[in-house]
Amino acid sequence: MAPKGDNLNTVIGEESVFQGNFYIKGSIQIDGKFEGELKAESQVIIGEKGKVKTPVVEATRVIVAGTLIGNIKAKEEVNLLETGRIIGDVETPILNMQKGVVISGKILITGGQNKDIESLVKEAYQSGMQLPSSSKETLALAK
Repeated sequence: MAPKGDNLNTVIGEESVFQGNFYIKGSIQIDGKFEGELKAESQVIIGEKGKVKTPVVEATRVIVAGTLIGNIKAKEEVNLLETGRIIGDVETPILNMQKGVVISGKILITGGQNKDIESLVKEAYQSGMQLPSSSKETLALAK
C-alpha cells in the first residue's frame, strides 16, 4: 500500500498488539491492533485488518482500509478505502473516499488553505453579486 520511495520502516503485523505512544520518522502500516498516540512524519496506513484507537492520527498522508476510532489530521491527503470504518473527525487538504466507507464524524477539507475556512467561505459568498437591499428593489427586479 505504501507508495514507491516512501520510507515504510514500521509494521505492526496481523497478530500483533501495541499499546503506547508511537512517533515514527518515516511511515507505519498497522495490520494488527494499536492503542495510544500515533504520529508519523510521512504516512500512516491502517490495513484492512488493522484496528486503531487513538485521540488523533497525525501524519502527512493517511490511508484507512481498516477500523479507526479517533480523529485524523493529515498535512497533505487522506484516502479512505472501501473497507474503512471510522468514528472520528477528519481534517485534510485532500480527501479521497471510496464507495462503501463508513464514517461518523465531522469532515474539514481545507483545500490547502492556511486561512480560517469559515472566513474564506463567507468572503467568497459576499463577493460578486449582492442581494437587493429593499423589497422595493426586489419588486422592481421581478418586473
